[in-house]
Amino acid sequence: MNKDLPPTGECNETAKRYPGLFHQIDPAALPYHVAIIMDGNGRWAGARSFPRIMGHKEGVRSVDEVVACARETGVRVLTLYAFSAENWQRPRAEVRALMGILKEYIKKKVRVMQEKGIRFRAIGRIRDLPENIQELLHWAERETGANQQMTLNLALSYGGRAEIIDAVQSLAQEVADGRIRPEEIDEAVLSARMYTRDCPDPDLIIRTSGELRVSNFLTWQSVYTELYFTSILWHDFKRKEFLEALLDYQKRERRYGMTGEQVKGKEDAS
Repeated sequence: MNKDLPPTGECNETAKRYPGLFHQIDPAALPYHVAIIMDGNGRWAGARSFPRIMGHKEGVRSVDEVVACARETGVRVLTLYAFSAENWQRPRAEVRALMGILKEYIKKKVRVMQEKGIRFRAIGRIRDLPENIQELLHWAERETGANQQMTLNLALSYGGRAEIIDAVQSLAQEVADGRIRPEEIDEAVLSARMYTRDCPDPDLIIRTSGELRVSNFLTWQSVYTELYFTSILWHDFKRKEFLEALLDYQKRERRYGMTGEQVKGKEDAS
């Protein structure tokens, strides 16, 4: 990919707004898959004496900015942690409002995703969501299924441990049915039963709002993922902040258990 050109030839808004940051991005060192824990909407609203749900509504603006920026910089997979399995414990009124925001977002954005070549996927225990939401998500997946510019995963009713349990239960059933032998099960086989089975593991996980934990997010997939924590609340995390996270990532050496010399030798050989 040529970093001086938009992905499909149209105006690249990120390059236009932040040319200095954008042109520092090295396409060869770009993370293929970025995942984000979008945190801080409630605190943003509370600091202004707004209802918590106002923070979530305003947070959609950051979703739009970051999705656009990821696509324009060449990130191929973006996974957003939108609603965790634990979030069902929140007040019922807040959960209902969040489902309403989700419904409105999907209805409005499918056309945009079609125009921008973005494939949409919902990951998590989707069966736990209201039936009308499930139908809407499946519709969005069908409508965008052929798009190839970028994949947008929305993690809903998602928990990393729940994902592993679901994968293990699936394999246990296959063993019981005689379709696979226990000794054939390895990391690749288990990974193929995860919600993210058709995506590579995330290269970078970003968490906003200053919390220094991953909160049951992509537990299986993140063993070698680089972590980036920022005190910026999600409401204020836009294109500039996303570019800064990418540039920070590019400074890191990913060794995967090897020494720095081994990594350099491997890079030189390629």
